[in-house]
Amino acid sequence: MKRVFVAGHRGMVGSAIVRQLETKADVEVVVRCRSELDLTNQQAVRDFFETEKIDQVYLAAAKVGGIVANNTYPADFIYENLMIQCNIIHAAHLAGVQHLLFLGSSCIYPKFAEQPMQESALLTGTLEPTNEPYAVAKIAGIKLCESYNRQYGRDYRSVMPTNLYGPHDNFHPENSHVIPALLRRFHEATLNGDSEVVAWGSGKPMREFLHVSDMAAASIHVMELDKVKYDENTEPMLSHINVGTGVDCTIRELVETVAKVTGFEGEIKFDTTKPDGAPRKLMNVDRLASLGWKYTYSLEDGLADAYQWFLDNQDSFRG
Repeated sequence: MKRVFVAGHRGMVGSAIVRQLETKADVEVVVRCRSELDLTNQQAVRDFFETEKIDQVYLAAAKVGGIVANNTYPADFIYENLMIQCNIIHAAHLAGVQHLLFLGSSCIYPKFAEQPMQESALLTGTLEPTNEPYAVAKIAGIKLCESYNRQYGRDYRSVMPTNLYGPHDNFHPENSHVIPALLRRFHEATLNGDSEVVAWGSGKPMREFLHVSDMAAASIHVMELDKVKYDENTEPMLSHINVGTGVDCTIRELVETVAKVTGFEGEIKFDTTKPDGAPRKLMNVDRLASLGWKYTYSLEDGLADAYQWFLDNQDSFRG
């Protein structure tokens, strides 16, 4: 029986990983709430690893937020994420944990990275300023894993997801990302009988989205890969793996699919006075494909699943 610690088990990705690990007969999932274990406390994390005899770690814990939060609290974002990563990775090493998977973010890539973004684009250009502190912390997480592998022979791996959505997403009316925000807006428009919904921008930018259950499945797949195969498809100092669909859609297509899923039958308008953002953000997932994994959720099926979770849980995030 493997004792597997999932750090960040209450987050969208961590909870999805826990759900899938709990179906495995040979796994005992170990989790701790923030009140039980402060991951920014070095001694507390070290004590945890010394006593719990962990075999594997999924490092999905992070301080996350949107553009406003990242701009308002940059020190908090870089400090807390660096502390969480350093504490867990170092304590796991000291306790003899050989297998760890670090979850990062596609924001590690330069603002003007060539599309689709390949793993080799890392550290080749300037980051997006609004979330640079968060991105720098995530890059440090990748390099921590690689450094412990090189110096101590550990098997610490990293995965970088594209835009995620699904159960346990944040549906807060002001602080949510694009998919939960759209699902909630179209849901309320349908309930209210609104004749139209206005979406920001031209609808022309292209984005890639991955259902969180697929992200969890990919994470477990990468963790369980034979080391020889993993090493053959990565490099010691370029070891991270992009996780995504390799397929993108326009924001217009996304909005129209959300309208279909939520049953909205009114008119959709685009406010072209609002900013579009980058014209395209797509991950190159050739490395992951060569390792034998592909996504399963289509955008429409994934949105329907996320919307059903919203309907089942909306009482918990009214506001």
